[in-house]
Amino acid sequence: MTGQPITLALQPRIEAALDTLRRGSGEQCLSDHAFSNLYLFREAHDHRFLPGDWPGVTGRTYDGARHFMPLFDVAAAPPELLRELIAAHGCLYPVASRQVKALPRTGFVVARSEDDSDYLYDAVRFRDYPGRSLAKKRNLVRQFLAGHAPHALAFDASLADAAREVLAGWMAHKGKAEGEADESPCLEAIAHAAGLGLEGFVHFDGRRPVAFLLAQELQPGVFAVRFAKGLDTHVGVYPFMFQHFCRHHARPVHWLNFEQDMGLAGFRRSKRSYGPTALLPKWRVTLAA
Repeated sequence: MTGQPITLALQPRIEAALDTLRRGSGEQCLSDHAFSNLYLFREAHDHRFLPGDWPGVTGRTYDGARHFMPLFDVAAAPPELLRELIAAHGCLYPVASRQVKALPRTGFVVARSEDDSDYLYDAVRFRDYPGRSLAKKRNLVRQFLAGHAPHALAFDASLADAAREVLAGWMAHKGKAEGEADESPCLEAIAHAAGLGLEGFVHFDGRRPVAFLLAQELQPGVFAVRFAKGLDTHVGVYPFMFQHFCRHHARPVHWLNFEQDMGLAGFRRSKRSYGPTALLPKWRVTLAA
């Protein structure tokens, strides 16, 4: 296997490159363009770092496609280099729309899978759940507040055990065995939250932790929700904690990015139920036949 394993020691180098890619993208910033995503899901995607003048990360998508994630603006790279990378690694992925527009018009094929697309929401939708389409969310929040006396604390290392307790409860309620679902990445996110740029809240019902949310600011006011876990015993806790984050985070929240649904029907129904403002495509670039 070529390349280097993704370790915390690589964070400064990789994050500096990704910061350049993110800069100026606003709410269109892809959730993948952050070291936290590469590190936490390094095993799920077989991520490896390839250094050099044109660095990148190799891996596999959720549907098994081999790819090379450029840690540089593809518009600045020689077309022949891009052809060599595609030939060696299968495709370039994920490539943002503004980068795709700068590719040469001939020699490359761009395609997208809806399963990869990030769900983007105007934070106004969560602050008040306005309109008929979100009436169910408003009612769930009312139901949650009527049945419980919640309070929230901003996440820090002292609340790691509380978050782990919620995760264990979530795993049990879902009937998941140890290591299934996203338990391992979630545990690492809790342990390394500050260093990975993750922030959020732990929600309590009395003294009992019942939910937590960890998000990352990709651009000013644009947050990717990396992990959100709540106990099934507390109906309405999910719309409540999204609302709380948008209303009470220490810095302004203008957009939420719920990442992709991976083609999983349950994720798709849940994410679409909040009425996304847009789906952000993640393009795969291959060679023309």
